[in-house]
Amino acid sequence: MYKNSTFIIIALFLGLVLIGLTSVSVYAQSPTPSDDDVNEIAKQLYCPVCENIPLDVCPTQACAQWRDLIREKLAAGWDKEQIRAYFAAQYGDRVLDQPPTRGLNLMVYTLPPLFFLVGAYLVYRVLKSSRKKTPRPSTQPPSTLQEFDPYISRLETELEQRQKNGE
Repeated sequence: MYKNSTFIIIALFLGLVLIGLTSVSVYAQSPTPSDDDVNEIAKQLYCPVCENIPLDVCPTQACAQWRDLIREKLAAGWDKEQIRAYFAAQYGDRVLDQPPTRGLNLMVYTLPPLFFLVGAYLVYRVLKSSRKKTPRPSTQPPSTLQEFDPYISRLETELEQRQKNGE
């Protein structure tokens, strides 16, 4: 009986070893990205079909599919910039909330400050030149009314001429 029990114990041990060798490791699934995670990225993307509607609020079926695609990419381990680059490569830079600073898009970042500086310089020059043209008032008050206003002196002259002529 002792032989049979030893044989059974050895058989069980070998069976457990074989089961242990043939088993496949099971990895835990990463948690599914939440809607907040998806919408954080979708806010920064615009719908390629609709104009000027962020991807997170667009009601079309295509946008729902693109949000699902973002969820899949996040579950696969992609980061925010990789997903933005993927959508830009697929649909062009128009889907990004901020145009990249390269090529013609560079003008978006450089021209407004340049126009502001040129405008401020022109306003400064106009104000500076208008100050130079205004005559300074004399520090002494006019001694008579004719010196103050040339029209009064002309009126006085014409009145004197009419009185002489007898009019």
